[in-house]
Amino acid sequence: MSLIENQAPGAITFEDQQVLAEAVRLLEYTSLATRLTNMVGATLGAAGNMVPQSVRKVVSKAVEIALRTAMRNALRGMRDKRGPATSHTHRSLATLSGAAGGAIGLAALPVELPVSTVLILRAIADVARSEGEDMHSPEVALACMEVFALGGNSPSDDSMDSGYFTVRTVLAKSVTEAAKYLAAQGAAKDSAPVLVKLIAEIASRFGIIVTQKVAAQTVPVIGAIAGAGINYAFMAHFQGLARGHFTVRRLERLYGQDVVRAEYERLALVWREVKTANAKP
Repeated sequence: MSLIENQAPGAITFEDQQVLAEAVRLLEYTSLATRLTNMVGATLGAAGNMVPQSVRKVVSKAVEIALRTAMRNALRGMRDKRGPATSHTHRSLATLSGAAGGAIGLAALPVELPVSTVLILRAIADVARSEGEDMHSPEVALACMEVFALGGNSPSDDSMDSGYFTVRTVLAKSVTEAAKYLAAQGAAKDSAPVLVKLIAEIASRFGIIVTQKVAAQTVPVIGAIAGAGINYAFMAHFQGLARGHFTVRRLERLYGQDVVRAEYERLALVWREVKTANAKP
C-alpha cells in the first residue's frame, strides 16, 4: 500500500509528500516506550503503573524544574549557525549525562533531568535552524518548547485525540498568549504567568515520557552503562519529534496550514492502515 498519491494541481509536490510521510511516522508512530522496551526487555507502555506514587512526585517536580530551566535557556536566544543539524554531538553529551545519572540512580534525577532537558532543547533548536526557522524569534523558541509536549502517548494508543495536531491545538492559545507577551516585553522571566501556564501544559505530557524513562531505569540491570543508553534513546526520540515538527512547520510556510494538515491527516490514516495490516498474522 503506497502512502503517496499522484500529485494534484496546486497540491503538495511528490517530494514534499514523501518528506511529510516521514514526519507523520516520527510524530505519530515512533514512541519512546517502544525504544526503551526493546532496550531493557520490559514493557513500558503503562509506565505509570510501574512507578510508585512517591517516585512519580519526584518525577513531577524534576519535570517542572527541567522545563523552567529549558524555557530560561530558550528565552535567552539560540545560536543561528549554518549547515545541517549535528545529531551525534548532542546524543554523545546526553549519553554522558545519562551515565552519570545511571551510576547514582533516582536521587540524581532532579539534577540530571534539567541538564539532559537543556541538551535536548539545544538539539531541538539545531533541527529548527536546519529547517529554516528564524532562531532570533521568540515564537520559534516557544515552538522548540512545544516539542517536549509531543509524543506523550503510549505505543498502544492509536487515538487521533493524542495526535500531533491535537497537541498543537491544545497548546495554541497558551503559545499565542506567551508569544504576544514576549513581543510586548522584549524579554521575560520564566515566572511570568503566561509562561508558567505554558510550562504546566507541556509538563503534563513531558512527564509521561520522563516516567517511561524512569520506569526503564528501575529495571534491575540498569546502571551507568544502561543509564547512558537510555539517555541516548531519550535524546534520539526528541530529535525525531523535532525533525517531524519543524518539517511540518516548514511545509506550512510553503503550502499553508490547511493544505498541510489535510495531507498530514490523510497520511496518518494510511500509516495506521499499514500498521494494522502488518500486525495481522
